[in-house]
Amino acid sequence: MIWLFKEEPRSYSYDALERDGGTRWTGVRNPLAQKHLRSIRKGDHILYYHSGKDKAVVGVARAVSNAYDDPDDSSGRLATVDIAPVMRLRRPVGLHEIRQHGSFATSPLLRIPRLSVMPVNSAEMRAIESLARAAPPGSGRRSPRIVRG
Repeated sequence: MIWLFKEEPRSYSYDALERDGGTRWTGVRNPLAQKHLRSIRKGDHILYYHSGKDKAVVGVARAVSNAYDDPDDSSGRLATVDIAPVMRLRRPVGLHEIRQHGSFATSPLLRIPRLSVMPVNSAEMRAIESLARAAPPGSGRRSPRIVRG
């Protein structure tokens, strides 16, 4: 499976994940996000999305454990999972690009913007990979100027 995790970069950025070599993903409170979190299995891929002002997928991580009960939650209702960085994307893929790509028409990323953990299908993953390899919008080559004499 493939997942997308959202986090404010000032709270825990992809840089911090790389620096730390991994982390336990805690603090998810939304019931639907918790349902998704409980479905994560060791080896699943995770798109790391910076929320806040950045609003972009910036890297790929992987689950290094199955989801398990959060040991810091005395209520026993919350799950957590251990993740590790895999790679930083060649360039961030912004939400504005994602909105324009047809693969995301039914994505929870666009339909439920406050959801912090969500599934990603293989077409969406391929689109992110492709967009990350492409030149950023607005930086492409200009069309040749036609000069008429």
